[in-house]
Parts: sequence; structure tokens; C-alpha cells
Amino acid sequence: MGMQDRNFKGHAALLVAYIIFGLNTPVAKNVLTQVDVCSPLALTFFRLAGAGILFWTLSIFTKKERVPPKDLLLLLGASFFGVFFNQMTFITGLAHTSPIDASVIVTTSPLITMILAAFFLKEPITWKKAIGVLIGAAGALLLIFTANTTDQKSQTTVAGIMLCLISTLSFSFYLAAFKKVIMRYSPVTLMKWMFFFAAIFGLPFCWKDVVSVQYTEIPADILMQIIYVVALATFFAYLLVPVGQQLLRPTIVSMYNYLQPVVSSLVAVALGMDRFGLVKGGATALIFIGVYVVTVSKSYAQVVAEQERKLEKR
Repeated sequence: MGMQDRNFKGHAALLVAYIIFGLNTPVAKNVLTQVDVCSPLALTFFRLAGAGILFWTLSIFTKKERVPPKDLLLLLGASFFGVFFNQMTFITGLAHTSPIDASVIVTTSPLITMILAAFFLKEPITWKKAIGVLIGAAGALLLIFTANTTDQKSQTTVAGIMLCLISTLSFSFYLAAFKKVIMRYSPVTLMKWMFFFAAIFGLPFCWKDVVSVQYTEIPADILMQIIYVVALATFFAYLLVPVGQQLLRPTIVSMYNYLQPVVSSLVAVALGMDRFGLVKGGATALIFIGVYVVTVSKSYAQVVAEQERKLEKR
């Protein structure tokens, strides 16, 4: 596969994945508004178990990869932070957060990942990166301190936004701390084990809500939305993102986070589920600017290359 073909495949995979993620926020929010149909914990378990079954089924038709016990332990930790805790806090936070606020919070992921990468992967934090983090943090704090707990239109609370932030932090920790084991296996092998462990983690927390669901009374349109959340926004999207990560530079991959809140916001506003006012616009702009400043700053490889060129000139 030539470089041009690799780039096209990587961009196509990420474009589709983040459009799916963007649509998932208002879709999942709509499911959660049906309080008598599906609770946040039940929907979380549907995602974990449903995607796990789909990944194990797909693995039957793909190349088998042996995973030694040492790596299974690492995947256990990766599953907790990258899937179980990440999805549990996000879905619970989404139940108390508007679709726009939740999707904007997700865009802080590159900022948090940058900080954690400095600790785990020794990536340098330059002044440009630090300024980007501060700008992005200002946008997130603006959302938190202006959350209107009495606005029935947005139904955003500080607790809801904090849970979404914790979810983002959990996923960023997974990316930074478990990068080596993530890169050792194919997306199918990686995800089948991670979702298997995640379903086990979620069982004691979610089982009561899962068995209390009146399955025969779920409206057809809500059932289709639950299927979308499980089959597309979890299974298919989690299958596509590693493809982009393997074929494109991390900076390019992180830029696709911009697409998610744009899609979520357009859909949520179009369906009358949310409003996009001056404060949300300002917070969104700050986060976008912060992420952009971080992504155009120098990487570890660039810093090392510059140091080597300086030594060669001496």
C-alpha cells in the first residue's frame, strides 16, 4: 500500500468513526430521556456486552493472535480505563448534561493526553503546549461554572460535566499508559479482550438495571437507537479508530476530535434537544483554539531531531 493509499484509508476510517461518535451523543441522550425505558447503567452494559459479543464473533473470521498472560493483565487495566470506567462515567454524565456540553468536553482529550504523555512517554511540554492547555482548560471551566441547573432545555449540571471530564481523563490515561500494548495487537484482538473484561467489570454495577428493563415494551424507534449506540457507536467506531491511529501521525488523529462536537451540536440543535448560545460558543472556541495550539507544537521526535541537527553543525 502506497503512502497516498495509507493516508486515504486512515483519513476515511477516522472521518467515519468521528461522525458516528458525533451522532452518538444526541442519540444516546435521547435514549436516556426515556426514563421508564433504559437507565444509564443499562445502556452502558448493553454497549459493553453487545460490542464484546460482536468483537468475539468477528474474531472467528480474522487471524488468531496469541496474547500471553502478562499482556492479558495489561489489557485488563486498559479495559478498565479505556472502556468500562470511560463509558460508565460518560453515559452517567450524559444523563445530566446537554449533548453540546458533553461533546465539547470530549474535545479536551488531546490536552489531557498531552499532559499524561509527558509523564508516561516523556513527551516534552513546551510553552506552546502549556498555553494551549490553559486556553482549553479555560473553555472547560467556562462550561462548568456557567452550567444552569434550572434550565430544563439543556438540563446541564456541574456534576454531569464533571463526570464527562472524568470520562475523558480516563480515556486519555488509557491512551498514554497502555500505548505499547495497544500497538502490539490488531484492533479485533485488542477490543475483544477489552470489552470482555469491561463487561465483567460492569456486571455487578449494571445487572439490577439490566434485568429491570421491560424489553417487550421498548418502542421500536428507541430500540433502533439502542442498536445504533451498540453496533455503530461502540463496535464499528472502536474498530475504525485504531486503523487511523496505525496509518496517520498522532497529531492528525487528534484533529478529528474537532468533528465530534460539530456533528453533535448540529444534530442536537436541529432536533430541538439543545441550544447553542454565546457562552457555549465561547467555550467551544477556547477548547478548539487550545487543542489547535497543542497539536501544532513540537513533538518529542521533532525536538530530538532538532537537537541532533544542532550537534551535526558543531
